[in-house]
Amino acid sequence: MNSLKQNAEPFLDYEKSLACIHCGLCLGSCPTYLETGNENASPRGRIYLMRAMQDGRLPLEKTAVSHIDSCLGCRACEAVCPSGVRYGELLEATREHIEKRFQRSAFQRFLRRVAIEKIFPFRARMALALKPALLAKRFGVQRFLPAFLREALSLIPSRLSADALPQFSPATGSRKRGRVGLIRGCVMSVMFGETNLATMRLLNRAGYDVVVPSEQVCCGALYAHGGNLDSARDCARRNIDAFEKAQVDAIIINAAGCGSTLKEYGQLLEKDHLWSQRGEAFGHKVKDITEILLRDLDVSELPAETRKITYHDACHLAHAQRITKPPREILRTVAGANLLELPESDVCCGSAGSYNLTEPEMAGRLQQRKTNNILETGADIVVTTNPGCILQIQAGLEKAGASNIKVMHLTDYLLERLKGA
Repeated sequence: MNSLKQNAEPFLDYEKSLACIHCGLCLGSCPTYLETGNENASPRGRIYLMRAMQDGRLPLEKTAVSHIDSCLGCRACEAVCPSGVRYGELLEATREHIEKRFQRSAFQRFLRRVAIEKIFPFRARMALALKPALLAKRFGVQRFLPAFLREALSLIPSRLSADALPQFSPATGSRKRGRVGLIRGCVMSVMFGETNLATMRLLNRAGYDVVVPSEQVCCGALYAHGGNLDSARDCARRNIDAFEKAQVDAIIINAAGCGSTLKEYGQLLEKDHLWSQRGEAFGHKVKDITEILLRDLDVSELPAETRKITYHDACHLAHAQRITKPPREILRTVAGANLLELPESDVCCGSAGSYNLTEPEMAGRLQQRKTNNILETGADIVVTTNPGCILQIQAGLEKAGASNIKVMHLTDYLLERLKGA
């Protein structure tokens, strides 16, 4: 049995953990608690477990680790916490401690350290790794595979859409507003290249020259969420250097999960005195695409939307970045009364980065919950702002026999409307 008493080095910022007063206001916002009703699967319960691990009162064994693993990291608890608990920071520190000291199964080690960390953050490797999966889907091989592989294949689109972004694209709008850098992302650049291109075109139309630095790498979110903070910090330093050289006024991201990590580079590097200030400066420049489009793109002249639209809040946009109004205001301008509010819009869909691979049972339950809520609206289109959410929701609708409902990134939706105009 792995005990913390054998490895007494502290991993948790105890003062930050003590900010939790166990009031319970987080319970109604936590997806895993909503599904299970188990206090160990709630934010305050997990913080209690973290403290117990730190104090040596709780061995680092399978049951305790499973409760930390089952957290989506959606940070919905942070948005409602009256004490301002920085739960995401506590979670990542705990997961780093677990990954360094807990002996996982061979399959979990392969999934986390190889499939996720050695493939997903690298565009060329991911594109190559997805080819057999695409062939399996095309020829219907998935029905002969184990359940967890069938579930993983259901998340992969039938075709890839790799981006071919130029390194520079000039403003086309009547008013030139500045020069911005675009984060092309990992999953976005391999599976959602058309979305990246749509993002660039909308920025150009809004009056921005767009630069895409070739030296940029993965934002580090997958590493940070999985407890590999050293690799996340390495990504941060490389991106800071790349975008400083690009001399941009702002750094634009169209993937919510990446955006929250990019904005928190200062926090990620706070113990590195050579990089902490540069990280803070970088984070202040990062803007989600919805923040820019609401302010600078005129969508009032687009043709009125006749289809029914609903909007799903990506967790790391709504909770980590606290951005909920801009995408709705944009959609309301275009769709008017045809914008329908989604029940439990800000409850996680179960994607959560790589969570639907490492915790497929809970991810499936949350996917079903989200699918049922979408069907209840009667919407023709679901709009959101994160690639993982798009893949998860599409797969859920297909399982429900509702593949006729389109799931779109906000930028794709807006560019479609502009072309229609």
